[in-house]
Amino acid sequence: MPAPLVVQKFGGSSLAGADRIRRVARRIARERAAGSKLVVVVSAMGDTTDELLALAGAVTDEPDERELDMLLATGEHQSATLVSMALHAVGVPAISLTGAQAGISTDGRYGKARIANVDPRRVRDELDQDKVVIVAGFQGVSASAADRLETTTLGRGGSDTTAVALAARLGADRCQIFTDVRGIYTADPRIVARARQLPIVGPEEMLELANQGAQVMQTRAVELGWVNGVTIEVLSSFEDAPGTVIKEDPLVEQRNKVRGLAHDRNVAKITLVEVPDRPGVAAHVFEPLAEAGINVDMIVQNIGHGGATDLSFTIPRLELAKAKRLLEPLVRELGFREMTTDSAVAKVSIVGAGIHNTPGYAARMFGCLAEAGVNIEMISTSEIRITTIIAEDALETAVRALHDAFELERPERLDAPEAPATAAAG
Repeated sequence: MPAPLVVQKFGGSSLAGADRIRRVARRIARERAAGSKLVVVVSAMGDTTDELLALAGAVTDEPDERELDMLLATGEHQSATLVSMALHAVGVPAISLTGAQAGISTDGRYGKARIANVDPRRVRDELDQDKVVIVAGFQGVSASAADRLETTTLGRGGSDTTAVALAARLGADRCQIFTDVRGIYTADPRIVARARQLPIVGPEEMLELANQGAQVMQTRAVELGWVNGVTIEVLSSFEDAPGTVIKEDPLVEQRNKVRGLAHDRNVAKITLVEVPDRPGVAAHVFEPLAEAGINVDMIVQNIGHGGATDLSFTIPRLELAKAKRLLEPLVRELGFREMTTDSAVAKVSIVGAGIHNTPGYAARMFGCLAEAGVNIEMISTSEIRITTIIAEDALETAVRALHDAFELERPERLDAPEAPATAAAG
């Protein structure tokens, strides 16, 4: 019977310093001794990426995108080589590879590249020589129109995407994401002390949790795993404890529909007041934002009166200054009365398969927030999510109140009712 192939990913906190690198090497060595073939994807050590960004910012206010990607990719190079050295020191044959050497090619967008293909030949060759293959995550290589290879990075959390892409292309038996927490929780345990670890989360639920602010897994990695049927396990790199498996849950119809809460502080709201109520105006508003790579999340448009309407939407807070520069000319050009912005808002969501089709969850959520004195500014829903925009200073109050209201600290019961006991039309 062939040895199982396992892809492991270790985040920056797992590699922050020589002692932690040696600990990771010992963990890898134990897995190999148990009979597994291993591909290990690594992030940059500790706060290396932030330090490199700060250094670039000290040199120039507007770093060139190509040169910035060249700089940031070096953080993962350091980690890969150091982990390989640590494995050599304990007698484990290993080799470090850059993203390019591991066969990862991208679409060429600097800073936010997407993986276009994975050529696994080099990785397979090294595995066949009984080596542990250490791959620098977060990066790939793109061929420009002039056929010049260019280093590109995959954006924050890109090492997760590297690991899942390799697992999918190699047909790995498991993809393990090692981080500084045990797994996926019902809420952020730094806010809710009684937050409970989930043993299983469905990929659709995990994708919504990640999209709405949960930081444990990168959104694109979850999506890639779901599309390619990769079972992902989130584990702690600091203790040997069961983690959370991201896979289809066979008991989804027999448990509490709300699996967890997600929140996000990186939110800003823009409101365009008295927008002319005619065809094509919305396109003129959102097209320049899309071209600039600004992600628009929630959109609310009021019913038009007197030929005008108000349009509100949310974007990442870090993109607010850029968005304002793009939209200010449109205020005059399209005849809006004014544009207002609010960067003191946050997003909180309840997530769970089936809540949209089960009465009571929206009513319970909104009633809970009202009882906690939290005002709702915007609402958005999907098949498995209800999201609200609230004032940022009310975020922790809202998260704790919702966790209590949906009794998420309680172990899941297979005989849980289909809807809350106090359900109203939702």
